[in-house]
Amino acid sequence: MQIRHSEGKSGGRYTVDVEGYEAYISYSRTSPRLIIVDHTEVPDALRGRGIGQALSAHVVEEARTGNWKIIALCPFFKSQVMRHPDWNDVLA
Repeated sequence: MQIRHSEGKSGGRYTVDVEGYEAYISYSRTSPRLIIVDHTEVPDALRGRGIGQALSAHVVEEARTGNWKIIALCPFFKSQVMRHPDWNDVLA
C-alpha cells in the first residue's frame, strides 16, 4: 500500500488509493511539533480491510520519525490509540 502525504500551511493528509477508491487521514498542524488528527475517511467499499488502521499506524510512525506529537480528535483515530497503548509515546 503506497501512502502519499500532502501538506499545506495549516494541515495536511495521508492518502491511499485502493481499487479506484481514495481513503485518507487528515490533520491540522498547530506548531512544527504538534498536529491534531481530525478525520479519517475510508469508503464503504474498502471498510474492514485494515486501511484506516494502516493510515493511523503510518501517522504514528511519521510522528516518531519527525519527533512531533499528536492530539487525537478523530473518533476512529482515538479508537486505534485505545487498541495500541504502544502509540502513547506520540500523544500530546
